Amino acid sequence: MKGNIAYCGIACDACPIHWASMEESADKKNNFRKAISEVFTALYGQELPLDAINDCDGCRTQTGRLFSWCSQCPIRKCAKKRQSHTCAECGDYPCAGLQNVFKLDPAARSRLDVLRAVSKLR
Repeated sequence: MKGNIAYCGIACDACPIHWASMEESADKKNNFRKAISEVFTALYGQELPLDAINDCDGCRTQTGRLFSWCSQCPIRKCAKKRQSHTCAECGDYPCAGLQNVFKLDPAARSRLDVLRAVSKLR
């Protein structure tokens, strides 16, 4: 599967934070960050300050830029601890922690299901 896929199955290439990171225009980047902050507040009822929306190359990056929240993400922490490329490789898949991700992005589950099926064929 091509593209940058997060541990949880989110497609980084479809993530507004990643889009903002790739934007070269400072004005457009700032507009992206404002929109991300507004949507985050509406979804989670918690303010996401603009300065917390930094550039990100995906949560699986080893040397690249990482969104500020990624270091706190329990799914990322678990996958790294288990040394999994994605959650699809985990014996506990799909765990309760992934259910909120799947509610927000049902395609994340589809991506992980495909990766899991492919890995069984190897």
